[in-house]
Amino acid sequence: MLKQKAVYKRVVLKMSGEVLQGRLGYGIDPLVTRSIAEELQDVKKLGVEIAIVIGGGNIYRGAAAQGQGVDRTTADYMGMLATVINGLALQDALEKIGVFTRVQTAIDMQELAESYIRRKAIRHLEKGRVVIFVAGTGNPYFSTDTAASLRAIEMNADVILKATKVDGVYSADPHKDKTAKRYKALKYIDVLKKGLKVMDATAVSLCMDNRLPIVVFDLTKKGNIKRVLLGEKIGTVVC
Repeated sequence: MLKQKAVYKRVVLKMSGEVLQGRLGYGIDPLVTRSIAEELQDVKKLGVEIAIVIGGGNIYRGAAAQGQGVDRTTADYMGMLATVINGLALQDALEKIGVFTRVQTAIDMQELAESYIRRKAIRHLEKGRVVIFVAGTGNPYFSTDTAASLRAIEMNADVILKATKVDGVYSADPHKDKTAKRYKALKYIDVLKKGLKVMDATAVSLCMDNRLPIVVFDLTKKGNIKRVLLGEKIGTVVC
């Protein structure tokens, strides 16, 4: 039997916090977290180096809190702390099934995780460890999408895998508009001009300036991470 070969060597997987809540509608569903961990374990067998940037929307959304009167900077820092909780939960799930993992945080908290150091993170990847980046960029006013773009560029990643709950990028919300068209491929500039909800404009601009492709795909379908890494034409490619 021929060994399957990945088309990417090093990737950054961007996951929204909402993915971890599963059917609970809030917080962290242990079954979902374990399922994701098992998929990542399977992907590691392909020899791919994996870094993860995770959001915190399942616990706290800074943007929503701002709308309720919370100071924007304070709300963003609270959101960063939510990403730390998610990162630790994912680390726990991965290490319980034997996947060596490191959590690196953009905000110093020595008792919980390593502080982010680029060269150290790259070394972890080279040694086959999964690296989970939490606390965004460590700065308010920047989303975890932007953090994913920044870390991917710093890690010299081949691609950003943007994991969502839909099977690609659409011209409109497919849950609300049945005529919404799914794009197989897009240029960065088209995403920006059309205001498509791939990643925020800062994140897309960073990718465009550094020619870093983005693959948007449905994480809720089991096995999709591996399919993307093997080069199957699923989701939407932005390049």
